[in-house]
This record gives sequence, C-alpha cells and structure tokens, in this order.
Amino acid sequence: MTKDLYKILGVGRKASDVEIKKAYRKLARKYHPDLNPGDKNAEKRFKEIQEAYAVLSNSKKKKQYDQFGFVGNIPPGRTQHPYSTGGFEGFNFSNSSSASFQDFFKNIFSSSVHQQYQGPEKGDDLYYTMNIGFMDAINGIQTRIKLSRKVACSVCRGKGYIQSGGKSVCPVCGGSGQTPIPVGAMRFSTTCSACKGSGILTGDECFSCHGMGFMQKTERIKVRIPAGVNSGSKVRIAGKGNDGRKGGPTGDLFITIEVDSHNFFRREGSNIYIKLPITVPEATLGAKIEVPTVYGVSTIKIPPGTKSAQKFRLREKGAPKVGKKKKGDQYVEVTIVPPPFNNERIREIMREIERISGENPRKKIRIQGNG
Repeated sequence: MTKDLYKILGVGRKASDVEIKKAYRKLARKYHPDLNPGDKNAEKRFKEIQEAYAVLSNSKKKKQYDQFGFVGNIPPGRTQHPYSTGGFEGFNFSNSSSASFQDFFKNIFSSSVHQQYQGPEKGDDLYYTMNIGFMDAINGIQTRIKLSRKVACSVCRGKGYIQSGGKSVCPVCGGSGQTPIPVGAMRFSTTCSACKGSGILTGDECFSCHGMGFMQKTERIKVRIPAGVNSGSKVRIAGKGNDGRKGGPTGDLFITIEVDSHNFFRREGSNIYIKLPITVPEATLGAKIEVPTVYGVSTIKIPPGTKSAQKFRLREKGAPKVGKKKKGDQYVEVTIVPPPFNNERIREIMREIERISGENPRKKIRIQGNG
C-alpha cells in the first residue's frame, strides 16, 4: 500500500509550499532522533517525515505523486530501489561501474561544494536603475536612494540560532543534515555547513529572524554618480548589497543609469551636438556668434559664405570621460534661416540681390529628356 505523504506531514493536498515546509519543520523538531534518544518509533517517524518532504517539496516529484500515487519509474507492488525518490530512479549503484560513477562526481564536486558551503559566503549583489537629468549626467550628482536589502540579524548575528544549553533542529537543512545542490536537471546534496551534518544545533532558533539569519531592512543611502555617465553606465557602490552568511563579506550595489534627453543638446558618447540657426547676412558676410554649451556660453566665428548644415567644432566642450580628465568635443551644425517674407522692404532687397548676383545654384543640374 502506498503511503499518504500528505497525511504523514499532516497537511491537505492543496497545501502551499510554505505550509508544507512549516509542517515539516514542526514535525522534524518533534521527532528528531537526537531529541528523542533511544526512541525507535520517533526515529521511524522522522524517516517517514523526511521521505514525505523530499517528494512534496520538489515540484516535479510532487506532480508525479499527485497524478500516479508514487514517485519513480516503478509503481507500487514491484521491487523498487530504496532511493528511487531521488534524481536517479532505477539506477543501480551496487555494480562495479557505480564506484567509478560515484568517484567521477565526487572528484567534480567535492572541492567546489566544500568551498561553497563550509566557509563564509559573500552576500548577493543588488541591482538598481536610476533616472537622472541630462546636466546631472554631465556634472555628476550626489543623492540618496531608497533601498531594501538583507542585513544580518542583530540578535543572532546572522547565525539563525541563539546559543543556549538546549538543542534545536537546524533551520538551514531542516534537520536532515544535508543541503541540496541543483546541477542542471540533477540534484545533489552536501553536508550542511550550519550543523556539520548532525541536523541539530546547540541553541534555539532565533526568535527575531526565525532561523533565517537575516532581516529585511529599508534604508536611504547616499550615492555619488560621477560626471560623464551616460545611459547604460553602471556605478558600483561597494558593500551595499545583501550581508554575507556566517560572517562573509557583504555584496555590492550596482546602479544602472538612464539619462533624460535634452531640449537642444544631443549626445553621442562623449561628444555633444547642437543645431544652431544663423541669418542670411551672418552666413553671407560672416560673423561672431554665441553658442550655448554644457559649461556656459562660447563664441565661434562664422566665415563669409557659410553654407547651411556646415559644422564647427568646439574642442573639449563635450561630456567628461568617466575617470579621466579629458572631455569630448561639441559640434555645432548651422542652419540658415531666411528673413521674413512678408516685409516689403526685405523683398525689394532680395530682388536687388537676385538681379545683381544673377546666380543660379541649380545650373549644373541637367534633367535629361526621354527622347
């Protein structure tokens, strides 16, 4: 007869993952062998609880169990490998080839897994997107942002438990002594670093963080955005990610910058572009005109006979290059604006200019006929 895994954990078939985990941790604390020395019934019950949780906490196994009433390749009533609820259903580890198979995985994972779980672990990095104004990107800005991150519990100092004379089930592995390691579609496990494989901690679960070792904290932090950043730039704020486990270093905060557009400046890399209107007399006779830049007003010389769309360069008037003293350039593209057409005096002068110059700018363009 197939065991009712939901009944073993004391939950309904529609129980959520959180409810299943909560029920497991409660029962594991109650029936853990180390807390019930010499009690064979408690030991047997603890094994059943572990087996039930191994299935119901895994979405794929749970789906198969809900649909067929068993997990693995062999239905109830037939001989089945005792560990068929794992990731290698029906695989026989007892023959001679299994030793090389186990050695193969041991060699691959032993050193990396040991380093990953036994010592202090660096906290996760956090990522944040910030919109800033065009001029703030040019000049740099100091501001404050609101950030939510995990910080080590001040009560247990990130351990998840409080030292005491009693014992409690390890909150990291739930009393199993093992922590899972997903590798692609397969799942492996290694000795829990918190309890060293015993499943028991000499202490009580921290009442403040409920064994997690962390608290979620929202704070306003000061950040400095350097001059010259552009859309897509990333700024690293060291030590403002999540706190590390077991005294490990804190992660970093990475801010991705998005820069607003400007009314008349356009930026490409560290260069800035602007279109500047000039009059017909300025283009014909030449002139000195003022040009706005991101650093104030500059003056450029318009030579006589300047044509529309002609470009002029202002050196070192572009955006700063982040981390460097050098700046980009500003390019000024002039556009010739015709005088008002509804002024009769101007119209007379234009006719006189046309008569005197006799110029036809299209005379070199010849339209060929079809014949």
